[in-house]
Amino acid sequence: MILDEIVADKRKRLIEQKEQISEEKMKELAMEAMTQESTFCFYDALAKEGLSIIGEFKNASPSHGTMDNKIDLEDRIKQYNESVNCISCLTEEDHFLGSVAYFERVRKISKVPMIRKDFIIDPYQIFEAKVIGADCILLIAAILTDRELKLFYDLAYALGMDVLVEVHDEEEIKRAVGLDARIIGVNNRNLKDFTIDLCNTKKLSAMVPEETLFVSESGITTEADISYLKQCNVDAVLIGTVFMESVNPKELAIRWRDCFHRA
Repeated sequence: MILDEIVADKRKRLIEQKEQISEEKMKELAMEAMTQESTFCFYDALAKEGLSIIGEFKNASPSHGTMDNKIDLEDRIKQYNESVNCISCLTEEDHFLGSVAYFERVRKISKVPMIRKDFIIDPYQIFEAKVIGADCILLIAAILTDRELKLFYDLAYALGMDVLVEVHDEEEIKRAVGLDARIIGVNNRNLKDFTIDLCNTKKLSAMVPEETLFVSESGITTEADISYLKQCNVDAVLIGTVFMESVNPKELAIRWRDCFHRA
């Protein structure tokens, strides 16, 4: 399965990274980062009236291939700064062509709250997220045991970061709810075969507690999708490919937020 391959490659990467900077050193750097300027609250940025939007930075994906990026990174950051509530940045190297350096480049010129989007399987990555200036991390229920999910969730909050717990089915959302997750994201893309079904958000929406921020991720491409998700009581959407391949993602974000308001 694609997901297994991504996780296996991530384990190899971690071995190399720990040879360059040890886990103890990365933890030390994360502790130092906690004494510096406060991070921007990812949760608060999403917990607003109407539709909140997470705009993504990614260079490629296994399902789509390389992005047909029509504007440069600086222009995209400027447009995101003026139109989205939060930014998602891929740091997975082998399948999404992301990197820590890519994240840091965006972080330097944006004050918008940022989530490190990666396949997190080790505390090392959470310490590193703090070091590079992440305000939130992604935890994918499908690749973590209950013990790992709890351990990583608590560690992120202890470091002053929020957590978006990503789920895809009923069993995974039960685990997220049992964790008292403040932000739950339903991935409309099946990470095992990468098929997309927006109905997944609707199917799981009834299981999300009222006080939890509810995010719909993947496969959102049209105003009709936005109108549909309004009926699913989502608080936010994460938009990747469509924004990455748009000449004017700012205009698209404004139009979709207005569409949500009118739906």
